[in-house]
Amino acid sequence: MTTTIQRPKRPPVWRDITVLKWTAQIVFLFLVVGLFWVLGTEAVDNLRAQNIPLSTDFLSRPVGITLGEGFNTTPGSGIEAIAVGIVNMLRVTISGIIAATILGIIVGVSRLSSNWLVNKVATGYIEIIRNIPLLVQIVFWLVVVQTFEELTVEDRGEGLFYASPKGFAFAWFRPTETRWQWVAFVAIGLAVAWFVYRWRIKIQESGAHDAHAFAWSGGVLLAFAVVGLFAHPLMGVFGWIFGAIAWVFGNVPLFVFQLLLAGLALYIGWRVISTRLDELRTPAGLGKLSDDDWYRLIMAGVLGLAGAIFFLVSDGVVGNIMGRTPLFGARVGLEPLFSSFADRFSFSGGWPFDFSPALVAGDRFVNFDLAAGKVMTPAFFALWTGVTLYTAAFIGEAVRAGIMAVPRGQTEAGLAVGLKRGQLLRMIVLPQAFRIILPPIGNQYLNLAKNTSLGIAVAYSELVQVGQTIFNQTGQTIPVFIIWMLWFSFVSLSLSAVVNAWNRRLKLVER
Repeated sequence: MTTTIQRPKRPPVWRDITVLKWTAQIVFLFLVVGLFWVLGTEAVDNLRAQNIPLSTDFLSRPVGITLGEGFNTTPGSGIEAIAVGIVNMLRVTISGIIAATILGIIVGVSRLSSNWLVNKVATGYIEIIRNIPLLVQIVFWLVVVQTFEELTVEDRGEGLFYASPKGFAFAWFRPTETRWQWVAFVAIGLAVAWFVYRWRIKIQESGAHDAHAFAWSGGVLLAFAVVGLFAHPLMGVFGWIFGAIAWVFGNVPLFVFQLLLAGLALYIGWRVISTRLDELRTPAGLGKLSDDDWYRLIMAGVLGLAGAIFFLVSDGVVGNIMGRTPLFGARVGLEPLFSSFADRFSFSGGWPFDFSPALVAGDRFVNFDLAAGKVMTPAFFALWTGVTLYTAAFIGEAVRAGIMAVPRGQTEAGLAVGLKRGQLLRMIVLPQAFRIILPPIGNQYLNLAKNTSLGIAVAYSELVQVGQTIFNQTGQTIPVFIIWMLWFSFVSLSLSAVVNAWNRRLKLVER
């Protein structure tokens, strides 16, 4: 008796779930694109009716604005003004993330302290800071600065620190022309210190004694920093290297770079597809691909092919990337970039830093001398303090929850073998807690980056405040909003990528 196995019949097209899913997604994509097209066309027509044509010419023309602070307070074009706003925003974001992380960890650990005073101070800090709107806190710190005493004639001269309604001035090290050589020397030392750290960690994991990885790597980095004060002229060789790279970008035929970029786009698409197929492959072979798998593979191939075609036909875009043709009225790109790097490196000696005291100068109006020391404006102080303290409060709660999620037996075992409280936290509790802490901390990093836009309330020259000034001058509201959205999306996605990569390194490896 033979057994006949009947294959299941494929349902009709109008009932096939795969066809229905793909059709629904494609239709939804066209609807979204069509909606944006209709809204964009309507906005352009309305602007044209008000004699404000949609244009990006303001990026290459002078916009006639003066910024409160930044590396260039009188920008010569719109793109230069936006660059100043981006740098000011990154100053708050990067320094705020570092400070908020350190403060948040301290506050989170303090909330679990057995010391009554430490515990209550940390609890009070969190409950007060996180329940007051951030905008109110930023304005509060600005008002605090305005309560300081005004500078007087007697304050003129050198000093280590001054505080007034005009901000804070403090003595600082001013970089000289040879600072880049010293930075390159320290960067090499940082790489060497990382390898030393990994080496000491392997020794510690193979034996029973503490290899003092942090002390060894820190000592190596400190040694490079000290030796670099005298040996940094050796890094002048980077001037030759960067000059040669700049020559290549400036003289090699443009079609060569078009082919290279097109090949890179194809390689990235192929790499994404091959990596995904390797993840799906089992010892029994490649399994059945789901709709999501097909979608990702097809999109990777389409985007890679589209990128290759784009670079092959867009010689003007590639010329902008290489720095051959001006972009928004200025020569930017790889060739000018490496040329500027080459100009920063030489074989000259001298100290990379000079100590500069804070100065109060002025004939008719007593004011801080911006050419000496460092000056922190009231706007920067208010925004930085507000977002840092606010973010640290939420990070502290995440740290506390992560520590409490570590099984109590881990703590008892550490204490049983004679570890001190600090060693217990550093070697047992925090490494396990960070697997839980990192995702919510990443969300707080994103919030901090986006909350810098509140600097507009205290006239801090970050991207949103600069953009508002530009479209008030030019009327180009839509292009400025598009720049805002693209930049904040880029920052958020970059922070998410870094946090997710670190989270993957911390996750437990299962057998």
